[in-house]
Amino acid sequence: MDNTLYVSLSRQMTLRREMDVIANNISNSDTTGFKVESLMVRTEAQAPAAMTGDPNPVKFVLDDGVARDFSQGPLRKTGGDFDLAIEGKGFFKVNTAAGERFTRDGQFTLSPDGRLTTQAGDPVMGDGGEIVVDPAKGPVAIAADGTVSQAGERIARVGVFAFDDRSVLAKDQNNLLKNVSNAQPTTDTASQVRQGMLEGSNVNPILQITRMIEVSRAYEGVVKAMENTADLSRRAVERLGRVA
Repeated sequence: MDNTLYVSLSRQMTLRREMDVIANNISNSDTTGFKVESLMVRTEAQAPAAMTGDPNPVKFVLDDGVARDFSQGPLRKTGGDFDLAIEGKGFFKVNTAAGERFTRDGQFTLSPDGRLTTQAGDPVMGDGGEIVVDPAKGPVAIAADGTVSQAGERIARVGVFAFDDRSVLAKDQNNLLKNVSNAQPTTDTASQVRQGMLEGSNVNPILQITRMIEVSRAYEGVVKAMENTADLSRRAVERLGRVA
C-alpha cells in the first residue's frame, strides 16, 4: 500500500474515534455532573511503507487518549433534600464494590437503612465514613461546608476532595471517576456544597454539533484523497502495462 494511503488511513481512524467522543458528549448533555471530553491526537514518525529514495520518515496520526474539561457546569435548583451540587473544583467520594470512586453527580438518595447513597446504591463517604441518618428524626440539613445536621444535631460531614492534577481521574461506570495514580486527594475546603441543587453537564450542544460537522467533512476529505491516490496508482499501473 502507498505511504499516502497508510497516512490517510491513520487519520481516518482518529476521525472516527473523535466522532464517537463527540456523539457521547451530545448524548450526555443532560447528564448530571458530566464533563465534556475531547480526543487528543499525536503524530508518530515511522519508516516509509515503500522506499522511494526519500529517507525521511512518514508521520502517522494516532489516538492519544481523551481529555476532560472539568470546568463548572450550571447549577439548577431541584429542592431535593439529598440533591447536592459542588460549587468549586472538588469531588464527592463514594465507596463501590471495586473501590473508591469520585463524582460530581450529587443526585443522592437514602437506602432503607438510612445510608446516603448514589442512585446505584454506593455509599457516599463523609469525614468519618459512611453517612447514616434517621428518617424518623425529620428533615436533613446540609451546610455549605458539607456538615450534615438533623434535629439541630451534627451527624457527619459530606466529604469533598480535590486533586492537584485532575488528569489522574479516568472515567468509570455510573458517572463515576477512578483515581488511576498513586496521588491521594486532599480535603477541599474551598469548594461549597449546595443542598437542593444539581450541577448540570458542561457540554455545549451547539458547539458539539458544529464540531461533528467539521469532523464529518474532514473524514469525507480523507476518503476523497484516498480515492484519488488509489486512482493515480491504478492509472500508473495501466500505463506501465501498455508500455511493456
